[in-house]
Amino acid sequence: MTHEDAGNYAGKRRGAKLNEAIAARIKEKVSENRISCAEAHSIAEALNVKPDEVGTAIDLLEVRIIKCHLGLFGHGNEKNIPKLPDAIDPGIEPAITSSLVDGRLACLAAWDIAKRFNISKAMVSAVCEKMKIKISPCQLGAFK
Repeated sequence: MTHEDAGNYAGKRRGAKLNEAIAARIKEKVSENRISCAEAHSIAEALNVKPDEVGTAIDLLEVRIIKCHLGLFGHGNEKNIPKLPDAIDPGIEPAITSSLVDGRLACLAAWDIAKRFNISKAMVSAVCEKMKIKISPCQLGAFK
C-alpha cells in the first residue's frame, strides 16, 4: 500500500484477527503512528512468529511501516537505495535471476542474497533496480 492508502492498511487484511500479544509489542515500539521494518522484524523474532503475522497486526492497527531494510519505502519521498559501486561480485546478478518467482524477487530471497554475498540488503535492491526487477512479496506483507 502507498502513502495514499494511509489509514486503510487493514483493508488488505480482511477477515484477519488481531493478535493481542503482537499488538502490545507493536504499541511499545510505535512512534508517531509509525514503526520501522527493523522493529517489526525484532518483534517477530522476540515472539517467535512469522514477520507476516507482525505485518498483519501492524496493518490492523493502521500503523505505517517505515525504513524498509531494502530501502524501498518509508524513507520520505525517495527510496533509500545506494548507488552501485563500480565493481560488484559477478555472482550477485545470477543469484538474483535464479531466485525470481514470476519475474520478482521475494524480500526474503533478497535478504538471503545479501547474507550470502556479505553486502547490505539495500545493495541487493540497487542491483535489482539496475536489472529492472521488482522486489515482492514483502515479508511483512506491505505490498499485498
